[in-house]
Formats: sequence, C-alpha cells, structure tokens
Amino acid sequence: MAAVLFLGLLGAAARARPLDAPPAAQDVRIVAPVSGEPVLGLITVRAEVAAALADRVTRVSFRADGEALCARERPPYECEWDAGSGARVHVLRAVAELSDGGRRIATVRTAATMPARGGRGGLTVSADVNVVQVIAIVTDAKGRFVSGLGESGFHVFEDDAPQSVSHLIGEGAPREVVVAVDMSSSMTDAMPQVRKAVRAFLTALRPDDQLTLLAFNDNVFTLARRETDAAARLRAVDRLQPWGGTALYDVLLRAMEMLSHRKGRKVLVVFTDGEDQSSRASLADVERRAETNDAPVYMIGQGRGTTDSRLRDILERLAHMSGGRAFHTDHMSELEPAFAEIVAELDNQYLLGYEPANPARDGTWRRIRLEVDGPGRRVRARQGYRALPAALAEERR
Repeated sequence: MAAVLFLGLLGAAARARPLDAPPAAQDVRIVAPVSGEPVLGLITVRAEVAAALADRVTRVSFRADGEALCARERPPYECEWDAGSGARVHVLRAVAELSDGGRRIATVRTAATMPARGGRGGLTVSADVNVVQVIAIVTDAKGRFVSGLGESGFHVFEDDAPQSVSHLIGEGAPREVVVAVDMSSSMTDAMPQVRKAVRAFLTALRPDDQLTLLAFNDNVFTLARRETDAAARLRAVDRLQPWGGTALYDVLLRAMEMLSHRKGRKVLVVFTDGEDQSSRASLADVERRAETNDAPVYMIGQGRGTTDSRLRDILERLAHMSGGRAFHTDHMSELEPAFAEIVAELDNQYLLGYEPANPARDGTWRRIRLEVDGPGRRVRARQGYRALPAALAEERR
C-alpha cells in the first residue's frame, strides 16, 4: 500500500509538470565543472540555484554517470567526487527538489581530452605523474622575499643531476589552501582566540584562492570545501566547537590526499595544541604519505606542541621535508603573527615543474635541490620525493 501511494503521488506531480522536463532557463545550473571541461581526480561538483527559486528548493542531489554522489539541503550545493585518473566523458546531473513536489534538472558533459600543457598565465599543469612539482620560496641575504624570477633564474637538481624546468608559475596565480584546526577539548579556553586568528588568516587570502577548512578532534570534519566566498569562509570558522581528543595523523593524511588531486600552487596549514590521541593512522603512515606530498606544510604548535620534544620534532620534520615551516607559539597572542607570516610566504611562492631525466619509477628516494641566480639568495622547497611505480603513484593521487 505504501508503494502504491508513493507512485500515486509521483503521478499527480507528473500531471502538474513532467518530472524530467527540461529546467527553466537558469533555474538551476552546474557551475563546476563546466560543459566540455576535462576532469581528473578529486573535484568539487557545484550547482547554483536562481534567486527566484531559492526559497522553494528543499534539496539538491547530484549524480555522476548515473551513480548517486550526495544530496544537500542548503547551500552551498556541492560535493566532492573522484573523477578517476584518466580523462573521459562524464555526465553530471544536479536535481533540485521543490517544496511543491516539482524539480529542476541541470546536466553537463565533460570532455575526454586534456588541454595542452602551457606556459605562464592561465597555465594548466599536466596531470602526468612523471612531472615533479616543486613549490619554492626565495629570499635574499637579509631574509626579504625575491619576486619576479623567470624560468632561467632557477636551477633544479635531482640527486645532483641538472634537470630542465618545464614550467614556472609566479607569485600571482590562485592557490589551493587547506587549513586544519585542532578543536579537541583541550582547546576550550583558547578557542575564541583561535577563531579570531583563523578569521584574520582567511580574510588575508585572495578572493580567487580555493579554501578548504578542516576541523579535527576524534574525527575529521570538513567545514568548507574549496570556498571562494569571503563571508562563507568566515561563517565556517564559527562552527569550530571544542570537544573530544586529537586525531592529528588522520587529518594530515586527509589533507594531503585532498591536495594530491590538485595541480598548481597549494599549501597545507595545520594548527594543533597536543599530540595525537585518536587517529586510526600512525605516524609511519603520515611519513610515507609525506614522501609523495608536493604541497608545503606549515605546522603551528601550541601548548604541548612547544614543550613536548617528540611532538615538536614531528611538526618540524613534516614541515621541513615539504618546504614549509613549523611555528611554536608559547602564548595564544602569538598565533595571529604566525598566520600572518604564512600569508606573506604564500604571496611569494613560485611553482616549478620538471620531468625527471631519470625516468625509472623504482621506489627510490630522489633528492631535490634548487638554486637561483644572484648573490646571497636562498631557496626553501621540498627536499625530495619517492619515485613510486606509476600505478601506485596514481593511487596516491
């Protein structure tokens, strides 16, 4: 009887308006990815609803190639989807369900070919796992950032063998930014100051930066996904509420996994006040993953992060091998200056790519060294990478 009633209701709705009828123009549209765009790896599928329809939408659900992805009952209407390692045609659909029983549908078809690798400005970095990506910070003898360098100003060495730079992106390109904030119960008293510092950091990001905000205690929570709207970023910070333990290793793995699917300039910023208590992953898992991570990691330790020598060493080691930095703040008042230093470095990042002269994917560790023209200049970048077999490298991505 329940099934008959359900079909009857659907039939009534269909007589009022065919359920699969094309949507009214611009009622609902998929804004990412766009039709004809090739997609690879983990991406965000995002839909927008016209203002005239917004109050009537009860839910937006997504499907990829006929398979259900997710459903959202309030904006932002988006979800993460792994498009796989090979570019091929996909059909993505967003269905907005209305309070009157009707619905609106938007569909896009992606492309099966990748755009050619380009140069500066508007560059699309190749998805080839053989291309090694290196993000670098260059300073002069007085510690001031050096900007305006071109490809010819950099010299890349792998295991001391010179490499040819295939592309360079300067300081102005948009960035993928993942921020992970400890919200364990030990953060209860400090949380107002933490929120204030994180808000200041997010406000300093550029409008075209894609911001993902993670919170972690016993679990890992995504509070914002690739957000570019300044107000939405700040609203996400308000959801930081302290409770539970500390799953530091889990959030590091989650964040590195997210960034592994992103090309271009990117960074991971992690704030924690204590050692790991709740992770399913181990430190060894994190260190193995870090060997293939190409995003600089900035670790901010507070509380036990400054006094516990083992934890301090972990934060330093993970940051150093990635080309990032570790900060140790004795007082919460030092948190905002630490975030400000990170913003300054993000604004002065260079992104280089090269295809190794040694093509072997034999699982060995490859040392990376960067040099730049000019007296007294220093470069900070990732120390190296693990040359995994191609199939395993794709899985890690």
